[in-house]
Amino acid sequence: MAATATMALPSARSCKPNPSTTTYKLSSSPAATTLVMSTPFAMNSWRCRSSTLNGSAILAADVGAGGRRREEKKGGEDEEWRKYMLPERLEVVRQLEAWVEEHVLPLLKPVEASWQPTDMLPDPAVMGTEGFHAACIELGERAAGVPDELLVCLVTNMATEEALPTYQSVLNRFEGTRDATGTDGTAWARWVRGWSAEENRHGDVLNRYMYLSGRFDMREVERAVQRLIRSGMAMHAPSSPYHGFMYTAFQERATAIAHGNTARLVRAHGDGVLARICGAVAADEKRHEAAYTRIVGKLFDADPDAAVRALAYMMRRRITMPSALINDGRHADFFAHYDVIAQNAGIYTISDYRSITEHLMRQWRVEELAAGLSGEGRRARDYLCALPQKIRRFEEKAHERAAQAQQKPNTIPINWIFNRHV
Repeated sequence: MAATATMALPSARSCKPNPSTTTYKLSSSPAATTLVMSTPFAMNSWRCRSSTLNGSAILAADVGAGGRRREEKKGGEDEEWRKYMLPERLEVVRQLEAWVEEHVLPLLKPVEASWQPTDMLPDPAVMGTEGFHAACIELGERAAGVPDELLVCLVTNMATEEALPTYQSVLNRFEGTRDATGTDGTAWARWVRGWSAEENRHGDVLNRYMYLSGRFDMREVERAVQRLIRSGMAMHAPSSPYHGFMYTAFQERATAIAHGNTARLVRAHGDGVLARICGAVAADEKRHEAAYTRIVGKLFDADPDAAVRALAYMMRRRITMPSALINDGRHADFFAHYDVIAQNAGIYTISDYRSITEHLMRQWRVEELAAGLSGEGRRARDYLCALPQKIRRFEEKAHERAAQAQQKPNTIPINWIFNRHV
């Protein structure tokens, strides 16, 4: 799993929100009071400096009538997803046990057939001291050609992979599928453990590559990993298997795209070792995507009304990036800056977000849904079918802002790469 699902847009210093689709909330930073603008289909928040509004006045309004409305809305949202905890919904999931055994577990590779980090990198036990040193020097020389913006994206993707304990705990919150004892024999529990075991190699191999390459301040990188795991990860509808498996299907496809893009870009800069590593990780993520996509597809078959409403719930609130809380320990808005770097570098873009949305909706045949839908279900289907075009319009504006931002780049020193500006 990599740092990919919610995509930020290249930010500008001023924004002109559409009152019909925009909400504001107060955000604070050590430097200034800011307004965070969110659209229903935005990939991430735009942060706009407030030059005309008084921060205390906004705060007073926020805790007044607007604050009460938000609390009421939040309560309604909780009630909506908690309906998926009802016995009849969880029974749908439990009845998939035999199907998971037959159609999902085979997507895991046996340990003996799986690649390991030592297959990808110099191994002193095999090469001997001189051979190992020579291989490391060659690896460092090839890594020297990789641009700084790709290195920053690699750190974030690696840190996200290293935060695996967070993701396993997320999966074990899903009602009806969790591994209650840590050694449960159910197909669901064995999938969670097998998936975690395969994912564990991703952070390991990327971390070792970074250490051997000499391109990174590894102490600062390691601190970033520790901060991210300590911070955790917030997810909408955190106990619902319906919502949760939709999130993981989206996230795994996004991760495969990000690692695949990284492989392509670093190969073009002469680093075949890193390209091979990222390609191997991307292949794993594609298998994992297939598993979660199959699970959600089965939920659509068995319970289409509940499934389409769950998908609309998630997409209205955006598929939040698992590394959204990553930071370098210095910049309060680091993630927003990182998002711009990833977009401009071509690692993961708003276009990728849209393409994933379109792909999964085709896979789950959302547009074809008709029989068995309630009025709410039909409204959810219609919202989802219109969503890609909304994102496309947003995408066009993002490209325009990106072109403008390129003329006046806003860089910051990043300690992961020895305070070079990106």
